[in-house]
Amino acid sequence: MEPSVKHFFDSYEDLQVLVIDDNTLIHDTMKKAFYDVGIREVRCAQNAYYGLRLCNDMQFQVVICAFNVNSDKDGFHLLEELKFKGHVTKRTVVIFLSTETSEAIVNSIIELQPDDFWVKPLTPKYVKERLAQTLKVKSHLYNMYQAIDRKEYSKVIYFADRHLQNKAIKSLHPNILRMRGEALQSLLEFEEAQKFYQSLLKKFKFGWVYLGYVRALLKQGRIDEINDLIKTLSDKPDTRFAMHDLLAQYHIEHEEFEQAYEEIKKAAALSPRNIDRNKKSWDLARLNHDHIGQYQATKSIVSNAKNSIHESPMLVLNVIRAGIDLALTITDGSADKLLQQTDHYIQQLCEDYKEASEFKEQITVVKARLLKARNQTKLALRLVENQVSLRPTPDLEDNLDKVKVFHELGMREEAMFLLEAIKNQISGDSLTSLVVSRYVEQEIDERSQIHFTPKQLHEMALEHFQKGRAKPALDTVLQAIQLAPNSVRFSISLLKIMIALKEEDVLSEQDYQYADKALALFDKSKIDGKTEEVIKPLKEAWLAFFRNPQDNQNEK
Repeated sequence: MEPSVKHFFDSYEDLQVLVIDDNTLIHDTMKKAFYDVGIREVRCAQNAYYGLRLCNDMQFQVVICAFNVNSDKDGFHLLEELKFKGHVTKRTVVIFLSTETSEAIVNSIIELQPDDFWVKPLTPKYVKERLAQTLKVKSHLYNMYQAIDRKEYSKVIYFADRHLQNKAIKSLHPNILRMRGEALQSLLEFEEAQKFYQSLLKKFKFGWVYLGYVRALLKQGRIDEINDLIKTLSDKPDTRFAMHDLLAQYHIEHEEFEQAYEEIKKAAALSPRNIDRNKKSWDLARLNHDHIGQYQATKSIVSNAKNSIHESPMLVLNVIRAGIDLALTITDGSADKLLQQTDHYIQQLCEDYKEASEFKEQITVVKARLLKARNQTKLALRLVENQVSLRPTPDLEDNLDKVKVFHELGMREEAMFLLEAIKNQISGDSLTSLVVSRYVEQEIDERSQIHFTPKQLHEMALEHFQKGRAKPALDTVLQAIQLAPNSVRFSISLLKIMIALKEEDVLSEQDYQYADKALALFDKSKIDGKTEEVIKPLKEAWLAFFRNPQDNQNEK
């Protein structure tokens, strides 16, 4: 019979071990410890590149990797790639090494679910003891790991129940129980999972038990029953990252996109290396009209995708696009600086990918948008008419950017034609598809009704106001705020206009909600002294309308 992976774990001399660390002293420590326990096949690599080459040549049962490999990609992205290429499965022993224990690193490591995490410096004694324990777990529970790899979750539960009857491996029961609970959730048996975790809470106080219990209830839509527990877990360092992630997923599923965005931002900040989460943050930022958040998310994606399987020139294009979107909401001189940065990104992209002719139209589109942002409309129009096709491309983001340039240049029929084509590109029932599809629906609705950029609308509102047309000014500034609800400057203009209309006694009580939102934005925003000097008298003037005469008399 051919030896299985389980036989490797039962017999140390047959194990094949890979160590990836740029410190050769770590290699020496590892080799000594492994040779002492009978492991003979130990390969070492000083960077991820050579580690990947070794994995292409042979199958390793144990992979030990430094989280920070300074010469190329870090351990997070390396393990991501090893999993993607099938070099690492649940049956592989994966151990991370690090000198750091910061919350961001620990959260990133927890996400990848390694079998162990060793803090440097290491000694042969420490290595031997921790390795022995890790191999023991992998050997005893091999059938469960194999079933997980095959997505046979009913088998996971069957093997778990058998192992739990074995008192000889009682120390492994928490591992077994955790895998059993995760299998129930993978089978979508959320009510049974809830009861399972509820029973565990009587005996264990592990973070994963609480999180499993909360997830099971969230999946049943029973959030009101666990609000206090959610708050507690959101405040605890060992559970807050996972809790924010769970809440983001819950709110997306219930189409509560503002709450989802707030939670995903917190999760992304606590574990910044996860590209999919950063992309989700970007999508939610767009849906919530947070142009600053959109720009920051795209830059974070580029930064964290460096040297990973996610790295792509398209990510840089998204930064450029988000930068232009943000610039079109800014009414002061900082917009010029942002557009200069965007110019630099375009130049760098063209230099890095000189042979990539497939980016030609995308670059033309962003250059035209830049020209339009700088009020060089004729040049932008000429560029688009000569070099940009109305034909949709297979890439959703390319098409969305074409829509923007058509819309900004007043080519509204072309913009709406492309938006209709984009609707057919949204497919799938994933949470990401749900967010993106809502964003496309929002784009279709807004671009069919609002024909100008936020910056243009704000300028038009100010012109109306200066010429004594306060009501048209209010209608126009509200459109600008719809497209850029986090703009403090737009809200300042709104409050000025509403004070004028209130003095004319032409506001309805329904209009007061707009001022309330502006005041709430001021309270939550980081405002410098100069802006605060502008806002303070406006707030006082607005609130004075609602004081009763007795209040005014008391102040006197």
